[in-house]
Amino acid sequence: MMSSQLSFQRGVRDGLPIGLGYLSVSIALGITAASKGMPLWGAALFSMISMTGTGSLVGINLLAIGGGLIEMILAVAVINARYMLMSLSLTQKLPEDMPMWKRLLIAFGNTDEVFAVASTQTRPLSFPYMMGLILLPVIGWTGGTIIGEAAGNFFTGSLIAAMNIAIYAMYIAIIVPGARKSAAILLVVLLAAGLSCLLTFLPMVHLGSGWIIIIAGVAASAVGALLFPRKEDA
Repeated sequence: MMSSQLSFQRGVRDGLPIGLGYLSVSIALGITAASKGMPLWGAALFSMISMTGTGSLVGINLLAIGGGLIEMILAVAVINARYMLMSLSLTQKLPEDMPMWKRLLIAFGNTDEVFAVASTQTRPLSFPYMMGLILLPVIGWTGGTIIGEAAGNFFTGSLIAAMNIAIYAMYIAIIVPGARKSAAILLVVLLAAGLSCLLTFLPMVHLGSGWIIIIAGVAASAVGALLFPRKEDA
């Protein structure tokens, strides 16, 4: 008789495609870190504790240009704010008696793809299953960064610049489908891009890249929330 609880082995199997996908994308992140002069151990540690593509890229770039610690923390926090909502959503599928330390471990590895797989499960999410689901994505993301960092030290500058396009292409691929389907998303994306350009090129504005990301992201999101509020289900 099949167990009613999702197992660790099932989690590993479900997380395998995610881990493979992260491996390929994070190689580009590692190459970017190498091009910015970040040491191998620093890139590996940064990648391991920051399971986010956009957040890691922004953080690495801010460190490279000498951005302040508060600026970097706030920028990455704004970019990753969606994970708080995803984690809150997952708590509805976790056992009520699960200890806080286990919930924190799950929240640490809760990425967009992990959330998508976990939220489709019809059975309650067990801690072993979530650890299995998170394991290979963490290994793939960190391992790919290490591979990219190590390989980046042997590449020419022009080749590194060309390969860096891969990670930006990933972000475009994430944004475009949603923007094509939703006028609200398109408006928020265009508004954020416009504000970012305005704050970057206006001669009287002297802000670091991190602050520009924070201001543009929060302002565009606020406008989107005011113009296109989501109606609660009755």
